[in-house]
Amino acid sequence: MSPIETIDTVERPTPIASGNSNGTLSNAPIIAEWKTYQKVAFRIAFIFFVCLSIPNGVEWYKQVANMDWTNLHYRDLYDIARFGSGIDLFGNTIFGSKLNGYANWIFTFLVAVVGGLIWTFVDAKRISSPKNYNLLYYWLRVIVRYRAGIGIIGFGFTKLLPVQMPYPSLGLLETNLGDFTAQKIYWLSIGIVPWYQIFAGVVEVAAGTLLFFRRTTTLGAILLFGALGDIVYVNFAYDGGVHVYSSYFVLLAGFLIIHDIPKIYRLLIQERFTVPVNYYPAFAQTWQKLTRIGLKAGVIVLFLGVLFYLQLINFLYDPYKQPSTAGVKKLRGTYHVTEFRINNQSLPFSPEDSVRWQDVTFEKWTTLTYKVNRPLPLDLSNGGGDPMRDINRTFEISGVGGGRRIFHYQADTVNQVLYLQDKYFPFQGRRNRAAGVGGDGGQNNSNTQQKKKEAAPVYDDNWIPKEALANIGDENLKIDKRAASTRRDREFVEAPKNEKRNRMILKYSTTDGSRVILTGTDDKKNNVYIVLDKANKQYALSESTLEAGKY
Repeated sequence: MSPIETIDTVERPTPIASGNSNGTLSNAPIIAEWKTYQKVAFRIAFIFFVCLSIPNGVEWYKQVANMDWTNLHYRDLYDIARFGSGIDLFGNTIFGSKLNGYANWIFTFLVAVVGGLIWTFVDAKRISSPKNYNLLYYWLRVIVRYRAGIGIIGFGFTKLLPVQMPYPSLGLLETNLGDFTAQKIYWLSIGIVPWYQIFAGVVEVAAGTLLFFRRTTTLGAILLFGALGDIVYVNFAYDGGVHVYSSYFVLLAGFLIIHDIPKIYRLLIQERFTVPVNYYPAFAQTWQKLTRIGLKAGVIVLFLGVLFYLQLINFLYDPYKQPSTAGVKKLRGTYHVTEFRINNQSLPFSPEDSVRWQDVTFEKWTTLTYKVNRPLPLDLSNGGGDPMRDINRTFEISGVGGGRRIFHYQADTVNQVLYLQDKYFPFQGRRNRAAGVGGDGGQNNSNTQQKKKEAAPVYDDNWIPKEALANIGDENLKIDKRAASTRRDREFVEAPKNEKRNRMILKYSTTDGSRVILTGTDDKKNNVYIVLDKANKQYALSESTLEAGKY
């Protein structure tokens, strides 16, 4: 046995032998020789789980190298914790649509089998093949438990500070139940009870924290396996779209639990005396001890301290699924459409009319919604959207049918004009998935600010007059300064120009918001005149006391 190796043991009774007449307890280390099948299985598992647990995309390393660590956004650390897993050479659909998302795992496993067999062949040719892989097994478990711990903590904070499943907006409250997808119904059912969402976050963060410590790894793995196993089932049952990522944690937790299953079976099922003998390398030299303590402390401070603070800022001022910019206060609420004219022709109310608006909502943020009786494209994403620009935060539109149109607006409050764009965009999901992998990384804040000043405006096709843009101001600067970050600055600068979205320009007039008159052009260039009267609705749902954002 190497001088830096030892066994972490619990003292256990041994038979009284000659020369040991006093019957003392022995805790002598025992390292058994592994059987051939155990060695082969380990070699395959080692390659497989290392490939799953270590980032293998160039973009991840670029992001980490280029991040502005002095001006972080919560998604900077979140994306470090959440990265693609497995060897991706042929895409996620190589094994068919039924295994979509799991193809990387299958291919990685096949590579691991081939690599494990080659490793076995090479070891067989050695003069002295190792009797066991205790040291490698220990470090593999370290890699897996820290990967699982960091990842689930990043996942859990979005529930602990409830932004993953927001409380329903007015537009969602005005949508018929039958017009929601199953996924949307589930997400809303969690969003209306934020304290349950917080409980789920506590469980996930607790599981991740327990995995940071060797002595509590088994408890953390069991907690993670149970919590995420439920989420996997929910995502399959409700078609939630996050089943692959949640399955990932179940797989990692299962690997960590396997080590203790024989002991648990012996203790709980057979009710026999059980000694938890575990291999543990001794860090004998000072630099080894300091390095171990420093790395562990760094991970804990970064992902339990800094990430929590950044997520708290996100919850308070910039919730990533709902727009962060406050809407026009006088307009907020739900409205009946009491008069609707299009091209000077008055249309009476009819629930079957495919042109006339049926009801209108103005959210606390910069969103207008209205219901109309015609089919519309359905967004089947999980509602994450672009993490920065309000127009691309898609929770309001994802999983919502029934003809409800959702528009993001910029308000020229001086001239009382709304410049609206349809929040539905056909290539939204594809762009977001690409951005979620990592992005181009950070840069110095002052340089970013300078580039922002020099860059062309987001709307450079002149559909919004310069005077109006001056009155509207920069959306990026409309949130609390504590939520500012280099990443936010960068992504506003790099925002797509001239997106081909449906647009409307509507002038509004109102005194106290009880009646609002809208005039202008709709997305088909028709002239419209719309009279809205506020509906003081009392919903059965009580207002949430834990709603994110400051509006």
